[in-house]
Amino acid sequence: MNGKFDIESIEKPTNQDITVVFSPSNNVTSYTYQIYKDNIPLNTIHVDNNSEASIDMKETGIYKINLQLNLNDGSTDTITSGEYIIDKEAPKINISSNSLETTPTRDKDIINCTAIDNYNGSLTEQITSNINDLTLNKVGNYTYTCSVQDEAGNVTSESANITVTPHNTSIFIIQAICLIVIFALIIRIIKLFRVVKLEERLDPYVIKPLQNDALSTSEKLRRIYKQFLNMFTSKLKKLVVATKYAKKLDKYAPVSGVHQSGFDILSGKIIIACALTVMAITIKVFQFKLLGSMETLVVFVLGFFVLDIYLFAKYKVFRWNLESDFTAAITIMNNSFKSGRSISQAIDIVSTEVGGVIGSEFKRMSLELLYGLDIEQVFKRFAKRVELEEANYLTASLTILNKTGGDIIKVFSSIERSLFDKRKLRLELKSLTSGSRIIVYILLGIPFFFILIISFISPGYFLPFITTDIGRILLLFMIIYYIIFVVVVRKIMKVVI
Repeated sequence: MNGKFDIESIEKPTNQDITVVFSPSNNVTSYTYQIYKDNIPLNTIHVDNNSEASIDMKETGIYKINLQLNLNDGSTDTITSGEYIIDKEAPKINISSNSLETTPTRDKDIINCTAIDNYNGSLTEQITSNINDLTLNKVGNYTYTCSVQDEAGNVTSESANITVTPHNTSIFIIQAICLIVIFALIIRIIKLFRVVKLEERLDPYVIKPLQNDALSTSEKLRRIYKQFLNMFTSKLKKLVVATKYAKKLDKYAPVSGVHQSGFDILSGKIIIACALTVMAITIKVFQFKLLGSMETLVVFVLGFFVLDIYLFAKYKVFRWNLESDFTAAITIMNNSFKSGRSISQAIDIVSTEVGGVIGSEFKRMSLELLYGLDIEQVFKRFAKRVELEEANYLTASLTILNKTGGDIIKVFSSIERSLFDKRKLRLELKSLTSGSRIIVYILLGIPFFFILIISFISPGYFLPFITTDIGRILLLFMIIYYIIFVVVVRKIMKVVI
């Protein structure tokens, strides 16, 4: 070696100034050294003799020294030092709230802080705080302090004021009312449960009258719910917006059971939303907190659409069964025509052989024929009720046959073959797109999966989205973006046959 450094390198960062002394060997006549900070050359110094050089480094950064040596034999040599890391910047601490007001609580996660360092990155795990020393279950003013030290020895700390105020008297009043209501409901439910069980036990031994006006417990509950529906429906019918929205819900009435119209479904949605909101308020009250306006709105909106999810799933099954039963009805009618039966006789056979909604509809068609309606009008009314494209096709075919004549067996054979081909094509398409649909469902579920996992690992990670104004705005934009993503994907994946 033609020279050496007294400090070859400093691998761990330090918050102190560094002075490195370079000592050239005897065969060095002159040399030039260049200092690099964060891979950027700072200055170049030339030494015309064989004396030592003291190199000072004072600012934050990663330093290196590069030397060009001139030897007495006319040759040159290069020496490069190791790294010298200086870190004089203290970590930055961010507290979720600089001034927090709360009621007495034992929750230690009501306030948290994060730390980041220019060299070490995130130091949140190394933060120490006095949160466990604060008696937040007692009224008073407290100072929350958190501090952190980076690898170089730089220390920083931040403080926040926590004011613990007495419980609001209104919370205790609401809590007492909720307790009374819940206690009364529990007693009532227990009594109803016992009555229902007793009815089931005694039912085999009871001689039933020809006309029984007594109502069962389930029927009483059904009537109470129906009264609430009628009360809301009478109010909603006066609103133009509610009327338009109820018309969109009319299609779910056949699968709803209790709800007979779109207005009933809309009223049920409001009742469920109110019930879930009351439950959320009750849970918050027992935590000695009041539900915020934003939280109340979110709970109400979620409750409002709970019934939609149930009815949508049930309606899809209903439509699938309706199409299957209609195909079976066409097959039975075609076989009836082949055996020499008339249209009215074929309708009677379908009404007895096919169950479900199609069976009920064909029974209704049979009664309409008995009351004197012509076949064309009966099938038009049927197509309007079931809202099936195939039913409209059938109605148009029968109308043409009645006016122009023709071979009804060939027509129904063609309709039957068309329905089977369409059903087969739909199943094949469903099979071919099953992989893509699974990928879409996974992509739709991944955000919720990651939220669940991250919340489990770090419970306070997503709190800024709820506790800060900018977080709420970002959360709103994310929800809107996700809804747009779902709608666009559904439009892309939707294939109409």
